[in-house]
Amino acid sequence: MTLYVSDPATTARNLAELVTGLAERPDAWRSRLRLPESRGRWWTRLPSDPCVDVWLLSWLPGQATDLHDHGGSSAAFTVVRGELIEVRLARNGGAISIPRRPGRAVTVGADVVHDVRGAGSKAAVSIHAYSPPLTRMTYYAPDGRGGVWATRTVATSEPEQQDDA
Repeated sequence: MTLYVSDPATTARNLAELVTGLAERPDAWRSRLRLPESRGRWWTRLPSDPCVDVWLLSWLPGQATDLHDHGGSSAAFTVVRGELIEVRLARNGGAISIPRRPGRAVTVGADVVHDVRGAGSKAAVSIHAYSPPLTRMTYYAPDGRGGVWATRTVATSEPEQQDDA
């Protein structure tokens, strides 16, 4: 099975197929998995190529990203263990919370602003793929009127900028 699509025009659907294929092959990632012991999330890069970046992430209940986009990269992710909640901004300015459980890949268009958080009572594990590979992310905060405003844009080659604050 070919795991990576070395094509600059990789679509979100291709990425969904990629993360689904990896989820079905735990031998490709299980030995690299670590669960965080405290508040910080954990992640590691899985074998990738110049057009696709692939990450294995673990989440404790309540751990979350901030609202963010992927800086022009399309993405897909799948939960392989536990449960996540994805929060997406709706076109009307509201937010939609969507439970994400094992068995289904989720696509994230380059224009989507979302947040992902650990849910349930046990650690969750997910696989994420980005194309083109991440180079920047913009983070957002609610503006108090049903919308959001950009708080910062960071250069990054990882699935989230790690703040030490």
